[in-house]
Amino acid sequence: MTSAPSATPIATERADRGSGHLGDGVVPAAVWRPLRDAHEAAIGERTDAHIARRMRQESHPVEDFLFTYYPFKVGQLKKWHPGPSVRIELPTEADRRYFDRRWYRIDDDRKVAEVDLDSWGADRGDGAKFIASLLASTLHREANFGCFGIHEWAMVYRLTEEERRHQQVPLRLSPAETDAVVEGHRIQCSHHDAFRFFTAPARPLNTLQPSREGMVANEQPGCLHAGMDLYKWAMKISPIADSDLVVDCFDLALDIRTLDMEASPYDLRGWGYDVVAIETSAGKAEYMARQKEFSARAQELRQRLLEALAAAGVHPR
Repeated sequence: MTSAPSATPIATERADRGSGHLGDGVVPAAVWRPLRDAHEAAIGERTDAHIARRMRQESHPVEDFLFTYYPFKVGQLKKWHPGPSVRIELPTEADRRYFDRRWYRIDDDRKVAEVDLDSWGADRGDGAKFIASLLASTLHREANFGCFGIHEWAMVYRLTEEERRHQQVPLRLSPAETDAVVEGHRIQCSHHDAFRFFTAPARPLNTLQPSREGMVANEQPGCLHAGMDLYKWAMKISPIADSDLVVDCFDLALDIRTLDMEASPYDLRGWGYDVVAIETSAGKAEYMARQKEFSARAQELRQRLLEALAAAGVHPR
């Protein structure tokens, strides 16, 4: 695997899967079944290697992160969702069984299915309002591109080799040199879920002390972890986010994870990755350029997620 920002031409593949807008009226089976099959194939391309490794009890320090850090199974990803207010034709019993799942309403007389917004709202409405508020506040906040991924270094600061994560992957620098990178930078991590993995000696070095309660007030669009989390929010609001949107969020999260680890203190060249040496001026420039590209992609996805929530009647608080 290389460090290219995106190994798949997203726009082309998205057109193959479907535009994410199926229009008014009832969507015929001849239209939605190929979209479902294309979605399942797209997820297979992204997850088959992970499943094979899991069967062999092996792990990958980059690609498996989305399945260990986030609590979503491959089977959940493979389920195709058309999005809210889309009615799906169910001419066969097999079609009916496919949509006989939570938060869908089936009209057996008319042989159609659609998202049950009432039951979804009753179960997920409060959480969805928080997500909408977080997305909207981040969307309209100024981006900060000066962190240079030091959060990953702060997660190994002053740890022994036995204590650190990814023990199957060596560090690029010696422990003393790694600690010096942390001590030689101004750390300004704004993301709670990254900050909580800082080592105890690294936490006071951060200029911010982000908390879960302060996420809406502090999360900013330049943060790589905030962009990666869009996959989490897309899955959390399922089935409101259509499957095209979920896949695009997944792809962004994996691309961000690649940069996150290439810019980390770990040496992943043995796994086929490059090094973004953020302790150098050239590495900082590369990191910031890729961070800006990912931030722009994330902002587009935030807008699409907010539009999906609005279509379900959910708006920021």
